Amino acid sequence: MSPRLPAVLLALALTAGSAVAAPPDYAGMQLKPLDGKPAAPFALPDLDGKTARLEDFRGKVLMLFFWATW
Repeated sequence: MSPRLPAVLLALALTAGSAVAAPPDYAGMQLKPLDGKPAAPFALPDLDGKTARLEDFRGKVLMLFFWATW
């Protein structure tokens, strides 16, 4: 038996389960919709330089992260 065979088998076993990603567990994250007014429409460039608009995501879960570097 090759000395590297156990390492190769371990690597295959570890990556075999990651081929199909499970959907996020939003209920487990305890996310709750906000009560109140809808967000104002806006558009921002994505990482590819295309314009992403809020209305493009209507009916989908959308998590926004804003940060500043000052």
